[in-house]
Amino acid sequence: MESLFGSGEDLSMIQMGIRAFIMFMVALFLVRLGGIRMLGRKSGVDFVIIIMLGAVLARGIVGASPFMSTVFVGAVMIMVNKILVQVSARLPYLGNLVKGKPAVLYKNDQIQWDQMDRLGVSRTDLLTSLRLETHSIHLDEVDIALMEPNGRISFTLKTKA
Repeated sequence: MESLFGSGEDLSMIQMGIRAFIMFMVALFLVRLGGIRMLGRKSGVDFVIIIMLGAVLARGIVGASPFMSTVFVGAVMIMVNKILVQVSARLPYLGNLVKGKPAVLYKNDQIQWDQMDRLGVSRTDLLTSLRLETHSIHLDEVDIALMEPNGRISFTLKTKA
């Protein structure tokens, strides 16, 4: 039976579009509430929250879960993330546990192959990051290279005498 607004499928499509628009606005608000850090260089925790938030809020868009329940769960996830970030900043042990610690890839003019193997970093990866980060092609100019918790490789260059 056709109504003034079209078939039932058309209404369902319109309703899903409205839910998607509202959920987009909710997600934008939640990400902004979570803080600018979430939008910058991401740690494992940031990736987890982003993936989970997307998965939960998507259920609200397609109607697989009640709309307000998915908004509430998304808000809880952002609040837990925000609390975890705040506590981690004050308690270094917890911060290291949650976000990870840097790993030494190069020091004392030696590639630390055990760490490179453990982290799945090749010599090519190290040299590529060296070029991109320092605009140098020589490891002998590097004092120490670290794999940071966000996955980037950072370099401290030797001081020139």
